[in-house]
Amino acid sequence: MSHLLSKASAPDEKGCIQKITPQSANWKYVGFEMYQLSAGESLAHLSLDNEACLVLVSGFADVKAGDETWQKIGERTSLFENKAPYAVYVPPNVTANIVAVTDLELAICQAPAVGKFPVRLITPQMCSMQTRGVATNTRHVCNILFDNLEAESLLVCEVSTPSGNWSSYPPHKHDSDNVPSETLLEETYYHRINPEQGFVFQRVYTDDRSLDETVSVDNHGVVMVPEGYHPVGVPHGYESYYLNVMAGPSRNWIFHNDPDHEWIIAADKLKA
Repeated sequence: MSHLLSKASAPDEKGCIQKITPQSANWKYVGFEMYQLSAGESLAHLSLDNEACLVLVSGFADVKAGDETWQKIGERTSLFENKAPYAVYVPPNVTANIVAVTDLELAICQAPAVGKFPVRLITPQMCSMQTRGVATNTRHVCNILFDNLEAESLLVCEVSTPSGNWSSYPPHKHDSDNVPSETLLEETYYHRINPEQGFVFQRVYTDDRSLDETVSVDNHGVVMVPEGYHPVGVPHGYESYYLNVMAGPSRNWIFHNDPDHEWIIAADKLKA
C-alpha cells in the first residue's frame, strides 16, 4: 500500500478512525483526526501547541471550549446534503469538550500556532461557497476556515464532486516556498463516497516523477500530499466529498498548475 494512503480503522476507545500527525506523515505542519461518536458519547481534545478547527462533518453536538459553550450545533445529518457545516476554532492550549447529541462525525484539523486568535464558532453562514470548473471538471467548494476567516496556519475546506467528474484539476501543486509565485502547503484529503461502497482515484506526482503514485481510495480514506500535483477522479455512479486541511510556513494558498495541462483552463473558459 502507498505510504501516502491511510485507510480507516475501526473506531478505537475514543471513536477515532483516522489519525495523521506530523510525525506519522513525516512532515511539519498538518495534523488530522477523524472521530465517529454515537449519541451521548463525549470527547475531550487538548490543542497543545496547535490551533484546531473542529468540523462537525455530520450530526449535532454540544461543544465547550475555553469559556464558550454552544448547545446542539450542527447543520446536516449527511455530508451530501449540499449544506455548509458548523465548526469551532480552538487556539493552542485549550481543551474542547464535545458531547454527541446525535450520531456524530467529527474532524479535528490541526497546525502549529502561538495563540493569536480566540475560541470562536464558525457557522454555515460564515463559510463561503463557490463552484469551480465546467462540464466534467465541475466541483463545489465550501471554505470553512480559508480566506473567509482568520487563523494562524490552518486552511480548511470541503469539496463535493459530482459523479464522473474530476477535481483538484487541472493538476496543481503548492510545494515551493516562493511567495508570491507559490506557497508551500502540506495537505490531507479525507475522502467520502456516496454510495459508500465506491472509490475514487488520486494521483500524486512531481515534475521529475521522483514521486508518482496513483491510489484507489475507499470511503473514509486519507491521502497525504507532501508535495507535487494531486488530481482526483470520480468514477461514474458515485459522488465524491473530501475535506482538505492545509498548512505551511505561510497561510496563503498560491498554487502552480502543471504546465502540460494548463491549456485546459483556457479551453474551459471558451466553454463557459
